[in-house]
Amino acid sequence: MAKFGKKYAEAAKLFDKHQQYDVAEAIDILKKMDIAKFDETVELAVNLNVDPKYADQQVRGALVLPHGIGKSKTVLVFAQGDKEKEAQAAGADFVGADDLIEKIKGGWLEFDVAIATPDMMGKVGRLGKILGPKGLMPNPKVGTVTMDVTRAINESKAGKVEYRTDKAGNIHSPIGKKSFDADKLVENLTTLVDTLVKVKPSGAKGQYIKSITVSTTMGPGIHINQYSIKGAVKAETK
Repeated sequence: MAKFGKKYAEAAKLFDKHQQYDVAEAIDILKKMDIAKFDETVELAVNLNVDPKYADQQVRGALVLPHGIGKSKTVLVFAQGDKEKEAQAAGADFVGADDLIEKIKGGWLEFDVAIATPDMMGKVGRLGKILGPKGLMPNPKVGTVTMDVTRAINESKAGKVEYRTDKAGNIHSPIGKKSFDADKLVENLTTLVDTLVKVKPSGAKGQYIKSITVSTTMGPGIHINQYSIKGAVKAETK
């Protein structure tokens, strides 16, 4: 059995682990927890009633949260010519082509987001085994393979998050920092859940959202009553 520290145990006493809380109440409880000495990331976990091994049940995409995630992302752009200059002007941290590809092949991965223009994907695709497992491979489905590099960079810097179901149908995503105002965390959480509802795959049958849990980096998970989120209600009435 896992052993938890004293602060974790005290935090767990603030709520009933068998109860589901309205979204605003869950965030209020979370903000009362005093576990870590740093500003913890607030994380959302949503379990969907889907089987990602089937193409018509996959859930993947990206969105910009209204209040960001409280972290400035390091953005790399694979581009050349005019698009390289555009990326530099838009504030990308690293811009290049063959030079960056070789650097990554050598083990360098000091960036959070990778963006590429379509013409670069023939070369960038060779990095699949390196970038793929790290979740860094540019992908048109999440807007990181695009000719509009300025927009992609701005969205990434503004707090764009990617979501993708794992093998068990779970989606994990940061929704901000514990220091955020409660209403901002609620809005970020609600926005993400509403987005997941809007992209409900055609193959999903029955109850789409099975559970929603919110937690801090070091804290226990609080179960949320999905029906306190309007978008979730719509998902179950379709």
